[in-house]
Amino acid sequence: MNHVELTACIAEASPLRYTPAGIPAVNFVLEHESEIVETGVKRQVKLTMRAVAFGSLAEQAVQLALGKAFRFTGFLINARTSKSVVFHIQAIEQVLNPI
Repeated sequence: MNHVELTACIAEASPLRYTPAGIPAVNFVLEHESEIVETGVKRQVKLTMRAVAFGSLAEQAVQLALGKAFRFTGFLINARTSKSVVFHIQAIEQVLNPI
């Protein structure tokens, strides 16, 4: 199953655009930072990821504040133009007490 939940901050957001089919879209750069225990050792985890939202979610997401923590839910695909990964966001919720 390709299902991702990520708590991250929006580092960058593009202006709202429209696909050739007329669907609203917005591109993001998300940043995540946390501490995770791996094989019994605490590890600092930092991640920067490209993301995109479509439709009414894009129209709402373009209004979100940069630098605030949100919980993003969606799935991953390969970018059309490269071998990198893009997170397709399907839901966003504000995180009141980020860890």
